[in-house]
Amino acid sequence: MKITELQTDFGDFRLDVRDMQFESGIIHGLIGPNGCGKTTLAKLIMGTIPSRHRDIDFGGLSTRDMTMTTQKPYMMHDTVYKNLIYPLKLRGISPDNAEVDRWLSLCGLEEKKNKPARGLSSGQQQKLSLARALIFSPKLVIIDENLSNLDLDSIELFEAEIIRMQNAAPITWIIISHQPAHVRRLCDTVHFMDKGRILNSGPPDDLLTAPSESELMRYISHEALHQ
Repeated sequence: MKITELQTDFGDFRLDVRDMQFESGIIHGLIGPNGCGKTTLAKLIMGTIPSRHRDIDFGGLSTRDMTMTTQKPYMMHDTVYKNLIYPLKLRGISPDNAEVDRWLSLCGLEEKKNKPARGLSSGQQQKLSLARALIFSPKLVIIDENLSNLDLDSIELFEAEIIRMQNAAPITWIIISHQPAHVRRLCDTVHFMDKGRILNSGPPDDLLTAPSESELMRYISHEALHQ
């Protein structure tokens, strides 16, 4: 996916990303301080908010191939099962019962399959949201802080699942996180964002261990103090 120009304004804030490439088939990390524009960039890529200029080459991918999770997942007024298979229904794909059960098991929701999804705890909703995003085998996945909001055991489970999926059939991931250690562990490439712009991109060990930009140094030092 190549971004030639992506711009929008919200009051005094301007997002301006140009000539940036998210290499296909690898896991990208997107980091930066609160309010720098990470979620805005993700929503602009997905086309869910308007932009002044939007020139993106998705490399042949359509909206049917892409998905994004949000920090506060939306649960439909329906069962856990119906929420999980909803992306399949939208795409005219018949659910594979064994695969559905596998995702329910991964989330620890087997016993809640027919319970209202809105009755789940916030952590359970986060896990269901991740499973729902991945069940239809997308080609581009944007995860906005969901992994950061899970307990340690669930983080390990989903990290292992992401790695399993990559080993089986690589896709493109953009994982937004405020935890540098988490990004270093999982991502192939990291992009640092500040004040609506991408300032640095490179291997996680290079950017997070020996940052050259003063803004990135401040960000890493701040996050280290709050781990």
